[in-house]
Amino acid sequence: MTPSRPKSALPESHLPQPMSWNREDARAGAFDGTFILGVLTTGIYCLPSCAARPPRPENVRLFHAEADAQAAGLRACKRSRPDLYYRGEDAGIALFEGLARRVTADTLAFADAPALARGAGVSATKLAQLFRDHAHLAPVQWLRRMRVAQAGRALLHGRERVVEVGFGAGFESESVFHRQFLAHMRMTPSAYRALEGASTFLLHLPAGYRAEEILAYHARDPDGPTERSQGNRIWKALQTQDGPAVLELVLEKEGAWAHLHADARLGAGAMAFCHEAALRMLGLNNEVTQFESRHVLLAARRRGLRLPNLPTGFDSLAWGIIGQQINIKFAGSLRRELIEIAGEKIGDMRTHPTPERVANIDVSTLHARRYSRAKAQYLIDAAAAIARGELEIEGLHRRLAVAAEKALVAQRGIGLWMARYIMLRVGFADAAPIGDSALATGLQRLHRLAERPGPEEATRLMAAFAPHRSLATMHLWNSLKDAA
Repeated sequence: MTPSRPKSALPESHLPQPMSWNREDARAGAFDGTFILGVLTTGIYCLPSCAARPPRPENVRLFHAEADAQAAGLRACKRSRPDLYYRGEDAGIALFEGLARRVTADTLAFADAPALARGAGVSATKLAQLFRDHAHLAPVQWLRRMRVAQAGRALLHGRERVVEVGFGAGFESESVFHRQFLAHMRMTPSAYRALEGASTFLLHLPAGYRAEEILAYHARDPDGPTERSQGNRIWKALQTQDGPAVLELVLEKEGAWAHLHADARLGAGAMAFCHEAALRMLGLNNEVTQFESRHVLLAARRRGLRLPNLPTGFDSLAWGIIGQQINIKFAGSLRRELIEIAGEKIGDMRTHPTPERVANIDVSTLHARRYSRAKAQYLIDAAAAIARGELEIEGLHRRLAVAAEKALVAQRGIGLWMARYIMLRVGFADAAPIGDSALATGLQRLHRLAERPGPEEATRLMAAFAPHRSLATMHLWNSLKDAA
């Protein structure tokens, strides 16, 4: 945690002498909040942990507080961001967001991880930790995703040849572009370009893909009006920008066939949404091989297991609020009530309600349908915050993890457990819903503990699975089924 003010106001005689402290400790943040480093030749002040090249001792002046450095005419360093630090904000968020904007604007300027480190002004080690904390990915993995996303937009909305799209997104060759696009999007660039107006597309499934748990998850509520699963098929009613549609997924040996059933032709934006929804529902938006190689003992009996996600952020948030502190059967019945009240009908199914529709429901209406008044109020308040633009939920999985968690916890009725559960279901790879009873039981059995671990112990035990705590949670949940 960063302090909102200095830890102490040391007398001038007790301030360390310039450059006399241990630089390794300083870079690790040991002196941040104790004093401020002013560099007179450059006119900036920074945290002692700043990654910039150390200045000459005669050019350094130490300050008690930020106001003292500003009074001396110095401005805040753009690398260590002491201004954010002393406001209690996370400097890592600002650093990462700034880097992400620069990469989006000019992908070609960032060829590899060293280029990202130079752009952020940090070491390779600090860069790796920054990406682990905020993106739940290694820097190279994140860069590939950014390139694929840019290429996807160009394919659907531009007219350049496929090979030119690949080079424009920063891929070094046509073969590399084709291979990495297929790995992330589960279809070739040419097939993705053909999505607009299509009613069917094929997703290539990875070797060893396990369909059983995916099908079971989407069949968890046999009477659900918005999704169902039978045999090797899944149906999901979705609200697209071109109107409601039913996404039907058929899992075959050659891949997953997606069929769209809609009253109107779906344009490029709607088809991109349906394609992403299919990836998330099938657990194809995150990889599993690295986790399985690192955690052989936990993954041995369930190799290929994936974590299915929900296709929209509001679906995940609503499920989290509705399901808190009640059993899944009762939660499913309450969710059906909400969908019947505010979902849009398509065929014999209904889409999950939009935040705007839920925000217009009275608490008394939900209370009459067996909701507690508190649960109804939390759900309606969250929907209203989303509708007003105060809480971003549909782009949540594209935000930085730390910022996303802060935004969720700031919403009344959402605690840390629920925030992590929502993040897990929208696709964050390293979100462990600490406080979940099934997760605690899974950890108890894995480590053969006499009692279920409390929140602090569960946090410590789950840290061993970073940055794959979401998938580890799925394995621990399913280990209980194995035991049964």
